[in-house]
Order: sequence, then structure tokens, then C-alpha cells
Amino acid sequence: MTEDQNGGSAQVLILGAGPAGLLLGNLLHREGIDCVILERAGRATLADRARAGYLAPDTVRTLQRHGLAEGLSRGGSSHGSCEFRTEDGRFRLDYDQLGRGEAHTVYPQQQLVADLLDTYLAAGGRIAFDTEALAVHGTDTDAPTVTARAAEGRPVRWQGRYVAACDGRHGAGRRALGPTVRHHRRDHGVSWLALLAEAPPSLDAVGYAVHPHGFAGHMARTDRITRYYLQCEPGTDPAAWPQERIWAELSLRLQADRYGPLHQGPITQRGVVALESDVVEPLRQGSLLLAGDAASLISPSAAKGANLAVLAAELLAAALADDLLRGDPSGLDHYSERCLAHIWRAQEFSRWMIRLLHPERDPFQERLRRARLDSLRTSRADQDWFAQHYVGL
Repeated sequence: MTEDQNGGSAQVLILGAGPAGLLLGNLLHREGIDCVILERAGRATLADRARAGYLAPDTVRTLQRHGLAEGLSRGGSSHGSCEFRTEDGRFRLDYDQLGRGEAHTVYPQQQLVADLLDTYLAAGGRIAFDTEALAVHGTDTDAPTVTARAAEGRPVRWQGRYVAACDGRHGAGRRALGPTVRHHRRDHGVSWLALLAEAPPSLDAVGYAVHPHGFAGHMARTDRITRYYLQCEPGTDPAAWPQERIWAELSLRLQADRYGPLHQGPITQRGVVALESDVVEPLRQGSLLLAGDAASLISPSAAKGANLAVLAAELLAAALADDLLRGDPSGLDHYSERCLAHIWRAQEFSRWMIRLLHPERDPFQERLRRARLDSLRTSRADQDWFAQHYVGL
């Protein structure tokens, strides 16, 4: 295990130890490419950050292909059904029997991060915990640098051939982009109260409820932990939602009186998520390359974020290996357009889901939304389309 907080050099400087950064680090290290990961959090914090938990089949295959799926093979569970609940009743889609006939693997993202981190460190990969990248310099050169703040506020400086920014939309990678880069942003005008409950799942399916009070969602994480979402007003203070109010509103919107009570337990995490979309084009500026949330922020309505991060990391690792080991820059030249093609398709499906699940104030738009939902209930063609896009990238 190598923890490096003193600055130095590497062929590839990776900013951020999320799924994109850690997968990229593992793949580069296996190729013999010298890389280092700069991560602002400590190791314990990384293992405790609850995020998404639904891995697409392509994501699972990617991890299996590189021998990084031992943890999810042991601890993940297959999931292939979702249930929609509305004022008109409920209906179920077994999407693993529709479209391409594939299912998700439920595996908490923080556990995937822990697996990737353990593998990387066990192989001798370099990482600097408690090191926040502050700025990226010289992206128009062959020797970019990163200035960072290490533990106890010490300034450090790293130099490399490439910088892979996997540090999110507010990270140093994004801040280094010049004026020619295009930023596409959309606020969908919807906010969710994101909840983690220490309670067993109440449905054997992903639950999507559309109610006059707003959307409610149910997503299993483990046999003891369940993720819930409640649509709320933008700017809501999570503290304004005590546990009694949360469970009462979840029961109302999920129609517990009609379909059975919810398994209740302590709410261990709560926060407000604004549904936004944010895409950068292109994903390369000289020696700086973006992946994960630094490349594209997607709303959680379609569970695509971590899956896009894994896809981008694999594409970027192959392109960097071709350039650094074989002198072939073509992969890096086409990395942005290849990755963005997947990102925009995922953004389109995410937007479709947002319009499907949230009541509209305009009566005409609301009738269209109900018609869309009714087509999903009754049309096999629409169901196959949904299944293909729900699990695919």
C-alpha cells in the first residue's frame, strides 16, 4: 500500500477517488503506467459515502473483464423489476424479461469504491488521501501540474504527462477549462429529499409512486438498508422533515393503506438533491481529460451516474495506454466524442424519466404525462424500449 502526500511526479495524475478515478487507477497501474490519485477525503470517509447502488449489466461486465468484480459477485444481488403506483392503480414491469432481457446488480456504490481502493492499494498503487487539488496548470503543454493542499494545509505540487479529472463538477479539473469549452446545463425544477433508512425493503421491486403530493421512490440497497426519495420544494431544509413526517408522507404517496405497510426504521441520512443535468464538451483540453461527474452530471432519476463513470474510465484507460505505451494517440483524439455519445443518450433517458414521474402544474402537460405512463402500462413496444434504456448505456 502506498499513501503519498508529499507531491512529486507521475505519468498520469488522477483527481478524485470515486468509481471513475479508482477504476482508471487500477487499469493504468496494471499496464505499468505510473499514476497517482489525489483524493481530498480520508480513507474512512470514502468507505462511508452512500451513493447509488444499481449497476448496469455493461458495468458489471466491465468489472468482470478486468478481474474487479469479486466483491459484487459475492455481495451483489440481481434485480429486474420495477413497480409504478399511481392514482389509477399499480403495474409492474419485469424488465429483465423485456428488451434485452437483462437486470441490474444491486451493490452499494461505497462498497464498490472500497473494493476498487483495496485492490489498487494492495497492488502498490499510489494515492494521496486528504489532498485537495486546487488548480491544474499548463494543460496546453506536455507537462501539466496540479497544485494541491495536503494534510494540515501543506501545499504540494504534482507534475505529470496527463491529468485525468474525476473530481466532480466543482473540482479543479472543471475550473481549469478555458472559454472555448461548452457547458450545457439544465435545472429540471425538481428536488428530492434523499433518504437512507435502516429498514428492510418494503417492495421486491424498485418503487416509483406518482401522487398529487409529488413523487416518491423506493430502492433497495441491502436486506437491511433502503433508499427512499420524496419530491419536495426546491430549497427545502432537510431538518424540516422529522422522521414521523417522512414515514407518513412515504406511506401516503406509496399508498401503504392500499398495498401494504412500509417497513420502518431510523432515517440515517437525509439531504436535498436538485435534479440537474450538466455536460461539458469536449472532454479534453490538451493534456487534461475529464471523466465521471467532472464530465457530466446526470440526475438520479435513471441510475446512470456511476455506470457512465465506469464506462468513461475504461475508455480513457485504453486510450492513455495506447498513447503512453504504444505511441498511438488516436484513442485520446476520439475519447471525447465516444464518451459523449453515451452521455447524451443517458441524459435523454434521464429527462424522459423526470417527465414521467413528476406531476405537472400545467393541465395539458399533466395529461401528456399520464398518457405516457398509460402507454408504458399497456404497450409491449414501449415496455421493451423502457427496459433497453433502463439497464443500458
